[in-house]
Amino acid sequence: MAKHKILVVDDEESLCEILQFNLEVEGYEADVAYSAEQALRMHPERYSLILLDVMMGEMSGFRMAQLLKADPETARVPVIFCTAKDSEDDTVAGLNIGADDYITKPFNILELKARIRAMLRRAGASGQKDKASRVQQGHIVLDTDERSAWRDGVPVELTAKEFDLMELLMRNPGRVYSRENLLNVVWGYEYIGDFRTVDVHIRRLREKLELDPANPRYILTKWGVGYYLKHG
Repeated sequence: MAKHKILVVDDEESLCEILQFNLEVEGYEADVAYSAEQALRMHPERYSLILLDVMMGEMSGFRMAQLLKADPETARVPVIFCTAKDSEDDTVAGLNIGADDYITKPFNILELKARIRAMLRRAGASGQKDKASRVQQGHIVLDTDERSAWRDGVPVELTAKEFDLMELLMRNPGRVYSRENLLNVVWGYEYIGDFRTVDVHIRRLREKLELDPANPRYILTKWGVGYYLKHG
């Protein structure tokens, strides 16, 4: 099955890099454009979804969205606004233009990924809801739609950040994440905190989800590098 292609349009280059990295980790193809004008030259009809900033250069994201929705070739491409403009009027304006969703900065990258998956399902780009929403490694199961977790068939209560962290690891088994990577992805690129925050959450996840927390089988450490989830 071909990968879904997502176009990220934002004049903040560092944010584009973070979004591109995380989308590619999720299994999408991701391209970036640093202005609306550049994005319109990249044949936006080729994309499954567009992430679009509002406040950019000469042409705003609102204007670009208007042009996309007015063109029959791009009218059906879902658009999600990712913007610092967070007033109710801005949200209503974006949705009235034809945007399919609206998320304000700073946002949780995992929430954005969940919205993208939901948007692609609604657009008919993915018919595998069960596969997308439920992930399992060995005796550990997560349902990302219900935000539920089980250890060996027994329900387990996770905090919001514990769930987000575990979802990231389970969706990318074998991939080693540094503590800095995990802070950026789970807590947000604007989060100011200590790397020990990650260590504490990993310890709690082991206590809650591993059958033998002192000798974890799945939530593992790669010494000097970071953390990863072992394939089941």
